[in-house]
Amino acid sequence: MEQAAAATPSLLGNRYRLVQTLGTGGMAVVYRAHDTMLERPVAIKILREDFSQTEDFRVRFREEALAAANLTHPNIVTVHDFGYDKNSLYIVMEYVPGTELKTMIKQRGRFTLDEAIPLIVQACAGIGYAHRSGLVHCDVKPQNMLVTPDQRLKVTDFGIARALTTIQPDERYDVVWGSPQYFSPEQASGSPPSPASDVYSLGVILYEMLTGELPFNSNDPSELARMHREVNPVAPRRLNRDIPQPLEQIILKVLSKEPSARYRSADQFGRILVNFSQTADTYAANIPAAMSHPAAPVPAPAAPLAHTPTPSPRPHSVAAAAPDRIPAFEPIAGDPAPAVSSAGWDWVTIGLGLIAFLSVGGLIPFWLYVWLSLTSMPR
Repeated sequence: MEQAAAATPSLLGNRYRLVQTLGTGGMAVVYRAHDTMLERPVAIKILREDFSQTEDFRVRFREEALAAANLTHPNIVTVHDFGYDKNSLYIVMEYVPGTELKTMIKQRGRFTLDEAIPLIVQACAGIGYAHRSGLVHCDVKPQNMLVTPDQRLKVTDFGIARALTTIQPDERYDVVWGSPQYFSPEQASGSPPSPASDVYSLGVILYEMLTGELPFNSNDPSELARMHREVNPVAPRRLNRDIPQPLEQIILKVLSKEPSARYRSADQFGRILVNFSQTADTYAANIPAAMSHPAAPVPAPAAPLAHTPTPSPRPHSVAAAAPDRIPAFEPIAGDPAPAVSSAGWDWVTIGLGLIAFLSVGGLIPFWLYVWLSLTSMPR
């Protein structure tokens, strides 16, 4: 940490004073810094000196700054500035006081549905905005997601993002970009990425958050790539029985090998998750009312869909979270309404059916009388 700081000027561009090393990556070091002009904390990503001498890496670093600078969204880390000083190429970003989602996964092991779904929905909103802006992130992983103490998630690191307009369907790569634990089957095979590739990576993260395990794991990157291409993941409910079956089906869909079998964008995936959560909350809210019916008690469902209606002091539930935190995805048109328990009696329907039965049954003697009268008449 001290060695990295020693190789970097303490004041960049006569404006940004480096304060503390926040993290190191393969290409760059990230610092917490102070903007002496605007008097605010910022995060500064500085390209490593050995990479700064290579034109390809300098171009990629600049492209990352340009790609992220054009994205303004509450769930994406904002880029403020880009510069070059004393052989140091740097990007100035908003400072997000929070924790990497990967660190949280390591600390917790498993997340509850109330904790996991709101965070993934926010990730879908940020990455979905990038998709609508014509970018594929290509490196979606929990290490590139920051979570603040009030549970706001922000996506960062568009270092290998691709513009949709530059992607050709027949592209093939000898070098595979991305993180082997999280990249999609098409990325693993060197094929061009698409928004559905980011959706796959989001599915891997949700799987890991709910089960505490990755769907595929190996110390060999080549073996990981093969597993993404060829091996079906273990069903999440085998690792965590608290995962509702409808949510398991959603997760397995986004982990499909074929991009066309997944949801087409992060926006659509986010809407599906919000719709699932709202349906689960409505189902749970109907249970107490049905149980209070005088006809008969309602048995508990075999697999509760998710949240109990009891209010929680933690703002994690999709339905209960602050409105400025959870994106306002619209429910998917045509999605089925939540089922109502069949154990309760619908007395209105029963009454109407009884009236109809009596009405029809009361006509039987009349028609019998008419028939006897007609048959007894002299010919």
